[in-house]
Amino acid sequence: MDAVDNTILIRLRDTIERALRVPHYRSAFANVGIASAEDIQTIEDFQKIPVTHKEDLRQNYPIGLFAEPLENIVRIQASSGTTGKMTVVGYTAKDIDMWAAAVAKALERAGITPQDIVQVGYGYGLFTGGLGLHYGSERLGALTIPLSGGNTERHIAFLRDLKSTVLACTPSYALHIAAAAADMGLTPKDFHLRVGVFGAEPWTEAMRGEIKQRLGLERALDIYGLSEVMGPGVAMECVHMKGLHLAPNFYPEILDDQGRVVPQGRKGELVLTSMGKEAFPSVRYRTKDLTTLTYGHCACGFCGWSLEKISGRVDDMLIIRGVNVFPSQIEEAILAVEGIEPHYLIVVDRQGALDALEVQVEVAPEVVDEISLLEDLREKLSQRIYTILGLGARVRFVEPRSLPRSEGKAVRVLDKRK
Repeated sequence: MDAVDNTILIRLRDTIERALRVPHYRSAFANVGIASAEDIQTIEDFQKIPVTHKEDLRQNYPIGLFAEPLENIVRIQASSGTTGKMTVVGYTAKDIDMWAAAVAKALERAGITPQDIVQVGYGYGLFTGGLGLHYGSERLGALTIPLSGGNTERHIAFLRDLKSTVLACTPSYALHIAAAAADMGLTPKDFHLRVGVFGAEPWTEAMRGEIKQRLGLERALDIYGLSEVMGPGVAMECVHMKGLHLAPNFYPEILDDQGRVVPQGRKGELVLTSMGKEAFPSVRYRTKDLTTLTYGHCACGFCGWSLEKISGRVDDMLIIRGVNVFPSQIEEAILAVEGIEPHYLIVVDRQGALDALEVQVEVAPEVVDEISLLEDLREKLSQRIYTILGLGARVRFVEPRSLPRSEGKAVRVLDKRK
């Protein structure tokens, strides 16, 4: 590992040297005694650098964290936040090229070839999802259809008529497409899909099986990314599905809840540093995503860091009567019970001095009028939730198609305590 460590240190020092052009980073580095890239002689030196938060991007809005002048920037992307102030990132031509190459390599490891037809259902525009997949797919040489999110009937028509073999979108939107197709009397046999590339929101193994079955996929693979460090393609599963292989353009760390770096194999919050990015170097960026890291080889030819499937986000965690609850745990319980749909809403409220948890779930059309069966399903789901969480929840079944559908990231939680 010494040679690998030396190579990484050299690349990290390049990132630090570039980041020192940015006043925010110069100040943050100076606070821990780092005045130049040469002050980073070991990984331990690097880990003294303060982490970067999303709030740092907001406070330096719009372009305060850019390391290149605007005349060298060829693209701006942005994401909105709960505060209303966007986080803006920039790319040079070299950055765009590096991003496209990373996504193309990830798609290739996923078994996607230039003979495939890739239908992109992520949003285009300022959101990085659509353009990230698009450029990578084109770089690979695949026929690429930029449908974006929404217009589900057109998605279905293109899946059927153009015989798309790859669908890229959020997992919740994939389920929505599958349900809409079924309403039109179509089955997976009417399509030619082989592979799904799903990301932008955490999803469980049970959800993977559900999507594969409803769309007739050979593989449903997870892709990971965030605009603050690049966009989709930061990491992705390959055909062997032994974790999400991290692109070599990033150095990963895992932090515990005290902000300390933990060894590989331990779960915590993923922190990423870009290596080679010009316009917007990301230094120890806290992703808020929970995962574990392992280093090694894969049969697909990859050698490097791999992430475990993201299990949730730090800011998605609900504390209900002292118990830590993640939406993915509720999803796991729902998908373990046949007769109910994978569309749900978690509602948290306060009754007197106590928190109350309600799980609203759509029932399958064929059981909606079966009162005795519904009671049995309610009991099964309630017990499953209690087994997983150690916490009681009120289960409320709702009509099929009554919960809102999302063309982007699904809204799973309504916290009325806030």
